[in-house]
Amino acid sequence: MFLPLSLWIGLRYARARRRNHFISFISLISMAGIAVGVAALITVVAVMNGFEKEVRQGILGTVSHATLSGPSGTLRDWEETFRIAAAHPEVIAVAPFVNGGAMVIEGRKVSGVMVRGILPEAETRVADLSHHLVAGSLDALVPNGQGIILGRVLAERLGVGMGGQVTLVTARGDTSGTDTLPKLSRHPVVGLFNLGMRQYDSGLVLLHITDAARLFGLDDQISGLRLKVTDLYQARRIVREVAQELPGHVSVSDWTRQNANFFIALAQQRQMMFIILGLIVGVAAFNIVSTLVMVVTDKAAAIAILRTLGMTRAGVIAVFIVQGSLIGLVGTMAGIVGGVALALHVESLVAAIETHFGVQFLAPDVYPISRLPSDLHWIDVAHIGLVAFSLCLLATLYPAWRAASTRPAEALRYE
Repeated sequence: MFLPLSLWIGLRYARARRRNHFISFISLISMAGIAVGVAALITVVAVMNGFEKEVRQGILGTVSHATLSGPSGTLRDWEETFRIAAAHPEVIAVAPFVNGGAMVIEGRKVSGVMVRGILPEAETRVADLSHHLVAGSLDALVPNGQGIILGRVLAERLGVGMGGQVTLVTARGDTSGTDTLPKLSRHPVVGLFNLGMRQYDSGLVLLHITDAARLFGLDDQISGLRLKVTDLYQARRIVREVAQELPGHVSVSDWTRQNANFFIALAQQRQMMFIILGLIVGVAAFNIVSTLVMVVTDKAAAIAILRTLGMTRAGVIAVFIVQGSLIGLVGTMAGIVGGVALALHVESLVAAIETHFGVQFLAPDVYPISRLPSDLHWIDVAHIGLVAFSLCLLATLYPAWRAASTRPAEALRYE
């Protein structure tokens, strides 16, 4: 019967002006601290999600979901392997490829690159590289045409563009097979791509698979097969199932294994940032303890009167839980509103700051992504809000218990 009364008194205490302005100030500081902590946590988690999404999309632009290759680096009789892999119910598409290292030269400028030979019509089905082309087309890669597609950063470094030519230097064995001699070939630039990841934009070139196989002396062999599967998070299981159906031995890999250290580090960073910024919310939430303890001291006489009128200990506890919870709720909601607004506009806001002050927070020659992406997940917002409010609710328990322990006779002795 006292719950409505406790709720009414708690709300009244929360919104009433106090004689002790210091208590009101501490209450505002608690709300502001919770709001700032929640907003910072939502923004940072959204930015970390954005980084992971951008990196994953950039990687999957050049790295397929899964890869089958020969134990020695070459795959013989690959047509049969292609047929078996394509027949798996969870494999969407398969594409052959040839990989090899080379040096690309233009004038006095030299750069080491990874050469990838592709079959354009099959490559578009296993990767989204075609969506990252800024000039030219994958269809410009034709058998024996010697056309080459460069990353944007590499093209700028070499000072070449569409219609220009570059020289590839690869190693080949001599007639005795004991030494390696350089092999030079001239290639016209028929396309440029920009993945937004410097390691690929500056270190990857594309040729037609026929030209690449001739360049590395593979004849009718290839380096392996690239697979696109129905669920990229099940790529490891699917490629293992495909390998078990093959008659010979093959090496299997998937996109998570090829970049395992990076994704593990990213997940650990996100967890640590959540913990660190969560401590900010925790400190602000426990400011409620000091606020309510001072309120209990200030309202000792009022509490004693309520007890003498018949309010139970549970009713008194409910009064201060309501008051502390209201402080936490206001701070949490303000933080959610501010955090969501900031997370949705952080990219444009950072770009405006960089333009206005002439600075760059993420240098493209250091970081794989030179902008600050954001990917807001509402489930993260809900989790953060729930954790913050739970901490605030927890912080009200001790002051509320202390208020309920007030002895009316002692509190009213000097009133």
